[in-house]
Amino acid sequence: MKKLLCLILSIVMVFSLTCLVGCSDKGETNTETAETLKFGMGISAKLESVKSADGDTNGNAKAAITTAAVLLDKDGKIVKCTIDAMDNNMSFTSEGKFIEIGEYRTKYEQGNDYGMVAYANAEKEWFEQVDAFCALVEGKKIDEVKALVASDYKGTNEVVNAGCTIYVSDFVYAIENAVKNAADSKSTNDCTIKLGVVSTQTGSKDATEEAEGANQIDTTVVAAAVDKDGKIVAVSTDALSAKVTFDTKGVSATEAAAITTKKDAGTAYGMASYGNDLNGDGKVLEWFEQADAFNAACVGKTANDIASLSNDKGYGSDDLQKAGCTIHIGDMVKALSKAV
Repeated sequence: MKKLLCLILSIVMVFSLTCLVGCSDKGETNTETAETLKFGMGISAKLESVKSADGDTNGNAKAAITTAAVLLDKDGKIVKCTIDAMDNNMSFTSEGKFIEIGEYRTKYEQGNDYGMVAYANAEKEWFEQVDAFCALVEGKKIDEVKALVASDYKGTNEVVNAGCTIYVSDFVYAIENAVKNAADSKSTNDCTIKLGVVSTQTGSKDATEEAEGANQIDTTVVAAAVDKDGKIVAVSTDALSAKVTFDTKGVSATEAAAITTKKDAGTAYGMASYGNDLNGDGKVLEWFEQADAFNAACVGKTANDIASLSNDKGYGSDDLQKAGCTIHIGDMVKALSKAV
């Protein structure tokens, strides 16, 4: 009898513990929900190193572009961070002719070809140093990240000791913008965040006696958060144009300055005021609103689905155009494809 009573009590205790661990008051499974994180992308862009042509020496201006994407927890701490950068050199001759660019690769895409170890006596390549910096900022709030910049625009001893000896001020500025732009998303700690950058040389022309020449490069940046199943859960898109002008002698009056992205330009970009109603709904959305429609259309898709976003002319699919995104999205799709 005692043995039977002990057996019954044991069964009751096991059942009770099981309910406490796996059941709620309503009999529902109490599974732990992963914390959702904010997702944001930011850009630091500036036109610098502007110089006129001189004899056999070509003129040039450089568009220095740094971009960062972050995931933030509820306390504003950086959970994950990724950074990339690109220097687009816009050159022209002393006869006022622009020089075509054959290839565009970000510093991260260049990998060992960037040559920091071979030609700058560095111990680590650029991508290795930026990886070290990203690892260092994870777990920090933005004020702590900003404190990592020393007076010479390089990193503090903490940064240097982590293996990053290059200039980091643009990294921090891009991260600061990413944090400002961060919004609620379905991203979790299991997600990876990636960047895709596409540049094209458009609007470039040689100088004539009647008009200045120009070398212009348009850059599109797309950041994406991808879950463990390969589905896109968050997207951020931005773009910018960099241009240097010059006369028939290769003399440029263009000044170095910060470059405002299309998203940051907001309503001042003027698409709503001056754009054409291409989908017949009687209105034209601003560039940032059209980019938001593109971002929303990307969520839930995999890498194999990205091509369906655009038609054969590089504009959005019918559904995307009905949503208000009527701009050319060819470079957006290319950048997203590179990212994921």
